[in-house]
Amino acid sequence: MCDSLVALGPATADGATLFAKNSDRPPRETQVVEWSLPRQEVRTRVTHITVDGWRGPTLRCVISRPAWCWGAEHGVNEAGVAIGNHTIYTTLDPRPFPDALIGMDLVRLGLERSTSARGAVDTITALLERHGQGGTGHDPAIVGKQRPYWSSFLVADPSEAWMLETSGRAWQSQPIEVVAAMSNRTCIASFDADHRHPSQPVERLIDPRLAASRDVLAQRPVTFAAVAAHLRSHDSCVEPGWSVCMHVGDDEATTASMIVSLPVGGPPTAHMLTGSPCVNDYVPYSFA
Repeated sequence: MCDSLVALGPATADGATLFAKNSDRPPRETQVVEWSLPRQEVRTRVTHITVDGWRGPTLRCVISRPAWCWGAEHGVNEAGVAIGNHTIYTTLDPRPFPDALIGMDLVRLGLERSTSARGAVDTITALLERHGQGGTGHDPAIVGKQRPYWSSFLVADPSEAWMLETSGRAWQSQPIEVVAAMSNRTCIASFDADHRHPSQPVERLIDPRLAASRDVLAQRPVTFAAVAAHLRSHDSCVEPGWSVCMHVGDDEATTASMIVSLPVGGPPTAHMLTGSPCVNDYVPYSFA
């Protein structure tokens, strides 16, 4: 589970793009915040498979990564590209598919190889079409079984943002005009019409969180303080615990959070934490 939002410069208090995400995972799955430093390699070993390396040095990134896997839940790179992903389910069952890329691999590969939001969408979709998706997206040692899923992505830079949704190798992207929020359901209208899982309880577990994120974006100007308060909130749920700051027993909890400021012509600043945002403080990571 995850919730994310973006507000481009015309909607924010200081004119910088604001990008934010809560990462919800099994509560015993530890995440680490770390720098991914530039490197050059012929082949890159990701979580389940090996892919071709990048043609030049990768970009420096700060990422939040579940300790068991190579990929990242969210992060930002030195070019000012921020990406986060979300678990989604569609009419296509992910369980029969062999090991391939997982959504978190695509987040990190997009960050390491892209200098713009549009470039990140192109990078992710090219890798998706070549290698496909497959394999567990959760630590089997924690959850006790394979838990594959498809992913959607929110991608932003200082001047533009995109939604990207996938189902196997199928995908659709949509540019964002000023603001947008995403959660654990198909959010692009035409993709939702074609691919939404028919029995996913989106009305009870997901739509209240998505509506709360959209309410924050409707209050202009969008500020860092308002976004941080939203990511720490517990009032955005119908079912107990399924709030933006999630606490659902041993099943799901917010285990990492990020707020990024992406100014035009300046270096990005990421504010990251691990654990629950309602009890932990954000730590700044600067590219200056």
